[in-house]
Amino acid sequence: MTETVGPSHFVFGYGSLIWNPGFPFVSSQIGRLKGAHRSLSIISHHHRGTKEQPGLVFGLTRGGSVRGMVFEVADENWSSVRAYLEAREQVTMVYRDVMRPVELDDGRRVSALTFIVDERHEQFAGNLDLEAQLAMVRAGVGISGRNVDYVINTARHLEGLGIHDRVLMDLARRLEAEAAESQAA
Repeated sequence: MTETVGPSHFVFGYGSLIWNPGFPFVSSQIGRLKGAHRSLSIISHHHRGTKEQPGLVFGLTRGGSVRGMVFEVADENWSSVRAYLEAREQVTMVYRDVMRPVELDDGRRVSALTFIVDERHEQFAGNLDLEAQLAMVRAGVGISGRNVDYVINTARHLEGLGIHDRVLMDLARRLEAEAAESQAA
């Protein structure tokens, strides 16, 4: 954490940024973005899968609203944070980086850098059913690790923050139960 000197910028995290931001920030708090929702809808050939064995990562797709973590970034760090996020999130350009209004839990409304899925991109999986999601997540391993760990870590951190995402929690419980069964066998 650093102290703010001058104007701040904001980043909205809804997946692994919540538990692994990877950049310096002044403060963080929960916020709500309207007009999009968290979905396991991006085919990952890099971070959580390969071209031969793709995984799935989260994206923000149209409709609804989503709670996530809003990171305040000091002005003097903004250009390096922005470059870091571009390198991390835009490996295959599946996201559109946009500024969106986010309402913070403290009542303030800020404009935050947000990565929204480009639903025309070839890696957009759309609305896969639960069994298709589970199959891809079970098999996916990329340069950032196992896809199963990514999904479970995101679910656990959201739960710890009091953010309830029923679909994600159901998926994570299934993956955790399978892991427990395989360890018991």
